Amino acid sequence: MLLSRTFYRLFIAFIASLMLVAILAPIGQAQTLSSEYFLETLRKKGKGKGKNRGKRRGPKKRNPIDTDDGTTTDPAVPTFQSWMHADVQAAWDAGFTGQNTNLIIVDDFNSRSRFRANLGTGRTRKTHGGWTAAQAGMIATSATLNQVDWGASSFDLAADKLNVANASYGMMTAVLPDAADLSLGGVSDTLTTAAQSGLAVVTKAAGNDGVAVLNASAEGYYDVLNHSLLGSQSGLYVGALSSNGSTDSLASMASYSNFAGQDTSVQERFLVVGVEGNKTGLYGTSFAAPVVAGYASILGSKFTGTTATAISQQLLDTARTDTISGYDAAIHGQGEASLSRALAPTTIQ
Repeated sequence: MLLSRTFYRLFIAFIASLMLVAILAPIGQAQTLSSEYFLETLRKKGKGKGKNRGKRRGPKKRNPIDTDDGTTTDPAVPTFQSWMHADVQAAWDAGFTGQNTNLIIVDDFNSRSRFRANLGTGRTRKTHGGWTAAQAGMIATSATLNQVDWGASSFDLAADKLNVANASYGMMTAVLPDAADLSLGGVSDTLTTAAQSGLAVVTKAAGNDGVAVLNASAEGYYDVLNHSLLGSQSGLYVGALSSNGSTDSLASMASYSNFAGQDTSVQERFLVVGVEGNKTGLYGTSFAAPVVAGYASILGSKFTGTTATAISQQLLDTARTDTISGYDAAIHGQGEASLSRALAPTTIQ
């Protein structure tokens, strides 16, 4: 009798343990992805890297800013700001301001998180998405600007104009899934499909962990959104230089910026631009990617009818290496994006 009771208890404990595994396994898988910003705004004050790892169900995202969702066209006259590269003013002078392009900013527009910065129009508080959208819109002033919160299920692409989409966040996981199982959900899947299919120029902030974009951070997290863009037709990884480069004043890689790494397929799709946070209060690759998104829109306003794949390739093919201190493809990819060089031809294929 004692033996049968013992057996019965062991049997029940075994069944309970199986049920516990069955219940916890899917929960653990659902929590493997987290979203984080690529914001370095607080670094100078010694308050960390601005990462947001709050608890939430499903994917977490990396740095966003303004709460006005929807589609707007900014009719403002372009105003050059000191954080911009001189090439931007030259493009405007030639009449190219992003007209007839669709500029999509996927970011955090709806959270309560706000921080102060100044893009040249006065110090104010915005969400992360508010700042990235403002930055891209100040470069491509005539683009149709669409603000999409990163919690949305998807977004629409324009059928009759160049689409450019910016992602200044990462999808972080401690366990890197197989490529065949790489499904991020929501707008991140839409971004991946658009880049892989050449439906939009997708500019992706490289990250702020100071590692190769495909590698794990010091905390052991991989950015699977970076991995999802591998081999894409029109995706671009964007790292940060500490300043805009010139042949007279070479720029260095920002200490926080992720870099291309040894994978040549990443190097071939990797660009860098200056992030002059000393002028704006905005540090991080979050504020490098929108610059390249603005450049892509400006190219679309000259090379009308050109595909997203051709626009992204033009930016890669015309990037400069002579404006970078110690240029290395494993660090800087193709080099510093050059708007003037990219706009130089009469047509592109």
